Amino acid sequence: MKKSFLIIFCILFGCSKNNTTDKPNIIVIMADDLGYGDVGAYGAKPKNVKTPHIDKLAEGGLKFTSGYCSASTCTPTRYSFLTGTYAFRKEGTGIAPPNSPAIIQPETETIADILKEDGYKTAVIGKWHLGLGGPEGPDWNGELKPGPREIGFDYNFLLPTTNDRVPQVYVENYRVKNLDPNDPLWVGRKKPSEDHPTGITHRNTLRMNWNDGHNNTIHNGIGRIGFYTGGHAARFRDEDLADEWQKQAEKWIEKNKEHPFFLFFSSHDIHVPRMPHERFQGQSDMSYRGDAIVQLDWNVGALMETLDRLDLTENTLIIFVSDNGPVLDDGYDDEANEALNDHKPGGPFSGGKYTVYEGGTRTPFITYWKGMIQPGISDKMVSTIDLAASVAALTGVNLPYDGFLDSFNVLDALLGKTDAKGRDYIVSQDNGLRGNYGLRDGNWKLQRHDSKRMYNGDLSMRVWPVPQFTLFDLENDIGETKDVSAEYPEIFNTMKNQLQKIIDDGRTRN
Repeated sequence: MKKSFLIIFCILFGCSKNNTTDKPNIIVIMADDLGYGDVGAYGAKPKNVKTPHIDKLAEGGLKFTSGYCSASTCTPTRYSFLTGTYAFRKEGTGIAPPNSPAIIQPETETIADILKEDGYKTAVIGKWHLGLGGPEGPDWNGELKPGPREIGFDYNFLLPTTNDRVPQVYVENYRVKNLDPNDPLWVGRKKPSEDHPTGITHRNTLRMNWNDGHNNTIHNGIGRIGFYTGGHAARFRDEDLADEWQKQAEKWIEKNKEHPFFLFFSSHDIHVPRMPHERFQGQSDMSYRGDAIVQLDWNVGALMETLDRLDLTENTLIIFVSDNGPVLDDGYDDEANEALNDHKPGGPFSGGKYTVYEGGTRTPFITYWKGMIQPGISDKMVSTIDLAASVAALTGVNLPYDGFLDSFNVLDALLGKTDAKGRDYIVSQDNGLRGNYGLRDGNWKLQRHDSKRMYNGDLSMRVWPVPQFTLFDLENDIGETKDVSAEYPEIFNTMKNQLQKIIDDGRTRN
């Protein structure tokens, strides 16, 4: 099934005494809600926020100007990244609730399976938000399986959902870490008792006020979505998340440095509630949202320091991406709007999280491999959904026909090879519940809104009605402001049919 990695390596790079025959380590760093314009390398001004470590990756690697995630919300992008299949093809891939069962079932092959099959040690550290457990959902006081270890990961250290949803605990492999059996953890959708404090009944105790729905259980002075009780010894402080990710990543890399490894480093920054560690608070001019970007940048720098210290940098491919575009006010009063200044989180693009504008899915996308990727800027179209097929090509593993249905091999583009080819087209979606799509083919962009409430929105969560179909010329209108469907009816109809065929065919990879 496998080809010799050495043969593939020599074909790609040429063999010489300076080339290692070891398989490269692979680290995917996935930010959360980070916009195209949120880092310096993509236009953020130093007076607002500084990102020296991410900028260093961009300066020493390949910065993509058409790098995409596959959806404008967390769960579907993560599903597509791991499985190489558009999330709209599978029901239940919308934003996962606190008690969601495992969305990716053990029979589904993932990027971690590919690499594990080829001898890699594999881990996911950070935000999961893809559900845990069987059909009834997680057994928080028992074994949390199936989960990452059933889909290719040797090790996991997780924030099980997303931090504006309960519970605020870590999951290491199959168990809630530090859980006291005498203080069992309960997670539910309904208030467990009349005297259970909530963001409504005890609003005066909050240190970060909610403004939209984040008003159930209070933890660390912040209201959350969902209810939970118990598990007090297992609960964490929001401020310590980034430090914990770094601690666990460094420990795992150190333990596995003698083997080729794949690490999915899944940051929670800069998702709400934004409560960075005290040492980062006030480090930007954009309140906690900007401070969380600074904290994320620190995580990137700390990872790079670990690789340097262990002499692993020259044999590690690093891919930096975001799971979707930016959002400002997303349920909490954290001054994200008020402290924006002249910062443009989405760069030149319209929309952001929850939308099928370019700003929803075109994000920072950087590949870095010291000595192997030449520094530069690429306009090739690539997506997180392509990483599975691309690392399969890198390691010489053949993809199964019935898996990774939409993942294309864009390895040459990721590595910056001469005459490399990226994608010709890319489909984007929202959270899977509304049924909205974007299709970019070359410089043309089709938007299709199938939801009952057909609307688009901006970063301030302001919305307005739109037609079901619109067409934009990105070459002349990068902000998607003028519908040109009436001017180009042939292109308009062709792209409508193209999108429908992509949906109906059930796959795009041959």
